[in-house]
Amino acid sequence: MTLPNPARGEVTAMLGGRERRLCLTLGGLARIEGALGLSDWSQLPARLARPSASELMAVLAALVDDDLGPLDTGRLDPREAVAVAAVARALAAAA
Repeated sequence: MTLPNPARGEVTAMLGGRERRLCLTLGGLARIEGALGLSDWSQLPARLARPSASELMAVLAALVDDDLGPLDTGRLDPREAVAVAAVARALAAAA
């Protein structure tokens, strides 16, 4: 895997035993809006203040931006700190 590009807001995280690159892209934002039933992106911070496990997994899957294929969220435990930290780091890098 290539190194993450911080200027683009990319971060990496070990997910499901593999290092994955995460980045909030416009397509990812659209997938997050759809998965969470948001009418626009401005609702995202309030919705993610207390996400459910399924919401966290949907956001994490939408943030994956690499050539390793889709993230198998069924193999991840949403209670793991790494999953929560990966979402937080990717969203913070996009700010």
